Amino acid sequence: MARTFRRSRQMHPIAELNVTNLIDLGFTLLIIFMIATPLINHEQTIPVNLPIVAPSQQSKPDPDQKFENITIKADGTIILGSQVMSLPELSRALATFAAQNKPPVFRLRWDAKANGQQIASVWSELEKNKQLNKVSIDTQTSH
Repeated sequence: MARTFRRSRQMHPIAELNVTNLIDLGFTLLIIFMIATPLINHEQTIPVNLPIVAPSQQSKPDPDQKFENITIKADGTIILGSQVMSLPELSRALATFAAQNKPPVFRLRWDAKANGQQIASVWSELEKNKQLNKVSIDTQTSH
């Protein structure tokens, strides 16, 4: 019994479409995004030993609000975001932020061993720009 592989109607379109490869691609992309998304959303912060305070009630931040980190390390290094800068450079950068329509909230983070003068100098630069009036101070709570 011979089998013929000719279609009965030559002009009839092929109704079968193999979508197995597309499904594999879709699942692969889904897995990649599931793995990569938490890494993207993970906050990139510079490690410092924050000052310890007693626990207190915290309010939730506005999800539409932008945040910028200012970090003061124990050796006096000032870091805005992830960029190391001097005090005059920080002053120029803060003036740029102050010129924006909706300036960000600045998260002030300092090492517990940073001296008070370094913190006061950064705070003074923030106060020079009256539009930059939203500042939060990062601390860690005692257990």
